[in-house]
Amino acid sequence: MIRALMLLRRRVVGSVFVLLIVVIGTFVLLEAAPGDAVDAYIVSTGGDAGMIELLRHRWGLDQSELTRLANYLWALLHLDLGQSVTFARPIRDVILERLPNTLLLMVSATALSFGLGSALGIYAGARPGSARDRFLSIGSLALYAVPGFWLGLVLIVIFAVDLRWLPIGGIETLASDKTGVDRAADIATHLILPVAALGFIYLALYLRMMRAGMAEAWRQDFVLAARARGLSRRRLVLAHVARNALLPLITMLGLQSAQMLGGSVVIESVFSVPGLGRLAQEAVASRDTPLLLGIILTSAVLVVVINLLVDIAYAFLDPRVGAGEAGA
Repeated sequence: MIRALMLLRRRVVGSVFVLLIVVIGTFVLLEAAPGDAVDAYIVSTGGDAGMIELLRHRWGLDQSELTRLANYLWALLHLDLGQSVTFARPIRDVILERLPNTLLLMVSATALSFGLGSALGIYAGARPGSARDRFLSIGSLALYAVPGFWLGLVLIVIFAVDLRWLPIGGIETLASDKTGVDRAADIATHLILPVAALGFIYLALYLRMMRAGMAEAWRQDFVLAARARGLSRRRLVLAHVARNALLPLITMLGLQSAQMLGGSVVIESVFSVPGLGRLAQEAVASRDTPLLLGIILTSAVLVVVINLLVDIAYAFLDPRVGAGEAGA
């Protein structure tokens, strides 16, 4: 327990510096991009030089980059993400409205890809070189090569347009007035296609990693010793081979969280899911730099928290990791 707490402390301290680098780096890159919120506003609504000067002063764009960065960092210390130029509301409120939809999509897709991918990997790796092993390996490679947006469009055409089994997009039926279990079922129905489009790509990755890990574990001495003791193949696969092959997948779960979040941006656009992905798209279109900064910072916090939880879980599953980190 003490080692886990020491590992947690080290990870939290390191995460603070990571988030600081993300904020500063993102701010500098966005400031280097041409155009700002005033330019986008004037293009869409029109205005004269007086209005441009007034808007730049109101939104603080007439200050130097260093001053704006210092003001932004000071506001972050007070958990203030600023005001959105597009929505004329606090950025924290706008993000909190969209964040649950993105989390729901990510968690569901992760559960699908990790759970089903691990199970299929165990099924394929239980008998290396068999027909099912070759079939699943080739199928997973083909699935991993498919772009997520293309898979999403194919699923929409088949299941939403042709068969009309599932809704085309959105997170729930508009103006349905559903509550409780009925609303939960409606949301689940809307999530089937986007979760499948996002999860199937990473399912192939987990399948191949589990299969490769099991193929390696079959050659280990402890597996040969267990086979010599006369253990059944089922117990040998589940209790020894698959258990040891699962550890690298847990590490990959944290590493893939950033890619999963990035993939959700595309999937949200394809299926019109009102999450952080679509919000980022709107922020870019309107040159809303404070909102985009808030979205990127929120995404970075999510990735850091997920990796922190994965590190802690790995330390509990393999005490050698926790001991090594604590002693460093």
